[in-house]
Order: sequence, then structure tokens, then C-alpha cells
Amino acid sequence: MSTTPNVPYRLEFSVEVPGTPEQVWHAIATARGMSAWFLPTEMEEREGGSLHFTMGPEMGSDGHVTGWDPPRRLVYEEDWAALMGKDPDALSPLTSEFLVVARSGGTCVVRVTSSGFGTGAAWESEFWDEMGSGWIPFFDNLRLYLSHFPGQEATQLEVTASHPGDAETLWSTLHDALGLGDEGAMVEVRGATGTVERVGERQTLVRLTAPVPGMLSVFAFGEGDGKAMAGVRAYLFSADAADYVRREEPAWQAWLQGLIVPA
Repeated sequence: MSTTPNVPYRLEFSVEVPGTPEQVWHAIATARGMSAWFLPTEMEEREGGSLHFTMGPEMGSDGHVTGWDPPRRLVYEEDWAALMGKDPDALSPLTSEFLVVARSGGTCVVRVTSSGFGTGAAWESEFWDEMGSGWIPFFDNLRLYLSHFPGQEATQLEVTASHPGDAETLWSTLHDALGLGDEGAMVEVRGATGTVERVGERQTLVRLTAPVPGMLSVFAFGEGDGKAMAGVRAYLFSADAADYVRREEPAWQAWLQGLIVPA
């Protein structure tokens, strides 16, 4: 017998971004737009349409669109039970709602609410805590995308490497090895140049200008069991991006795996 899901979980965020409601809608409610600042996304762009977010090799989240009111409101549900390998009867769907509110001066506020019901298990609150801290940096991506690359299609580069130890030590090592500075600093990161746009908790976002324009997110997080993960995710916007990714992804992978992290 399974427990009825009756323990509520809720996350709310809002971000002010440049652009018209139509430009913002393209970024949050199309596969091409979502893939340019979030995760690689497949979406049938209509109410009832299917949805899939790719979260890495052999991992993803499936869902479907339940609310579709362009350019104001998007709602979709994901199966977080399947994502976590849990009993589907024990959890409600995970529902995310995006609201776009136009402001004067050519900006919009995007309000995002994610909610669901579980049974109160310890892993559930951990899932929501991690989801909250994981979501926040993506809103910096969204703001940067709409500021500099609105409507453009991204080619993504993503690599991660696991190391023994804690996330703080790994982040400090990664940050120093790449020479990541404070917000506003001009940096060169393994042959790419750009400006530090945002410094978060164990995460830095760089707007790249050369050799390929785009956004580069560098991050580290704890995996548990005495391990931590270092990662790089880039969204690149040019005709040369695919060739650049083919060349640079293996080089980034080798570099991340070769980091010497103090014990």
C-alpha cells in the first residue's frame, strides 16, 4: 500500500529580463529557446504536447505541456518519480508554471513556480533543495541570452568530471586553475576570451566574445559519498560553433579530469 502524496513542496523565482513578451516567450516556451539557456529540450509547442529535457548521458526528464497561453503563460508537468526511480503512486507530477509580465522600458518579469506533492520522505526535501539551488543560475543564463543573443539557436558544449573530496575544495581549485575573476573582469579561459557576468555559489558565468560568441557556465557541486563534480556548460551562437564543440569538448573533458585537487 502506498502513502497518498499530501506533503506540499513549492519553489518560486522571478527574474527581470530585457525583451518584448514575444521574445521572452520564444526563450521559455520553444525547444530552440529553452535549449539556448537551459537544458537540451525537445518540446511539442502546444497544450498537451510532449516534453523532454536531456540532463546528461542516459539521463533526462519527461513531461507534457498542460497550459499554453502565448505569450503570457506556460505550464508543464514532469514525472519526478520516474526521474528519481521511485514509485509513481507515491508522488504527484512536478508542475512548473512560467508567467511573463511586461514592464515599461522594454523589459519583462518572468515568474516561475514549481510545485508538487510527496510523502515527506527525506530524499524529497533534498530533491527540492537541490532543485532550488540548481535552478537559480539558469535565470542568469536567461537574462544574458535575452540581453545578447535573443532568438538565436545555441550549440551546447557540456562536460563534467568527478573527483574525490568536497565541492568547496574542488571549486576553489577549478576557479583558480581557470583564472576566473570577479564580476566585470575580462578573462581568458582555455583560449576563449570573455567577461565575467555573474559569480554565484560555486558557479561563474562568463559571456564569451572569441573565438565563438556565447555563454560559459563553470560550476562544482557535491555528489555525496566523498565525491564532487566539476562541470562546464557552454551555449555557443555562431555558424562555427559545431566545429568548435567537436574540437574543444574532448579537450575540456581531459582538462577537467586532469585537475589536481588537494586532498
